[in-house]
Amino acid sequence: MKSVYQDSYFYLKEPIQAAIERFDSIGRSLHDGRNAVKVIEVSGESLNFKRFKKPNAINKIVYRFFRKSKAQRSYEYATILKEKGIGTPDPIAYLEEKGTLSFKTSFYISKQLDCDFTYRELINDDSIPDKEQILKEYAQFMFQMHEAGVYFLDNSPGNTLITKVDDHYEFALVDLNRMKFYDIPWDDRLKNFERLSPQKWMYEVMGEEYATLSRKRPQETISQMWKYTQDFQEAFHRKKRMKKKFKSIIKGK
Repeated sequence: MKSVYQDSYFYLKEPIQAAIERFDSIGRSLHDGRNAVKVIEVSGESLNFKRFKKPNAINKIVYRFFRKSKAQRSYEYATILKEKGIGTPDPIAYLEEKGTLSFKTSFYISKQLDCDFTYRELINDDSIPDKEQILKEYAQFMFQMHEAGVYFLDNSPGNTLITKVDDHYEFALVDLNRMKFYDIPWDDRLKNFERLSPQKWMYEVMGEEYATLSRKRPQETISQMWKYTQDFQEAFHRKKRMKKKFKSIIKGK
């Protein structure tokens, strides 16, 4: 199994590899779906292990010879984010198991970061205080990220961790294997908000703050953000309806 470690965490190599060998029987599960995510204690450190689903037959060849694995991209993108001062759990290592002609599986390991809540909870939990302040500070975080040339393709509500520190809030990105790095134009910046919420008032707060930082007109910014969001929501629900219809047709046979 190929492994790459941050120099400062290389001392954990042997216990991490031992934990991977026992992955199915140890640790605390955070997610068990397409990918498996666990928190495992390793030499007194609380680490986050993400095991990516084994690729299909075509991608076994693609990831073996032509494309970086999701684990490698997660590790490299996290390293870039840290260098740019953008919040994300500390990257520790990635490991890949490859056969002679095909790719088998991969792991991404980072420090476990316990947060107060995620952006998804911010949408759905009415007991969370300071929502307007959080949204303004989140818009500042997004502005910093975009100014640094980082476009987070999986910018969905579950992928931003939020923690209160003194009188302000800090944000950290997870699920990092899909990112782009370029000089981001205005339309792309606003489109990067489209998956975050179905609630317009949240865009009114974020849009006004983002426009102020960008020296743009707030109302136009909010309108454009909301238009991208409505287009995304419409496409998302249309896709769900089509899947449901397809399943009913299959069952009818």
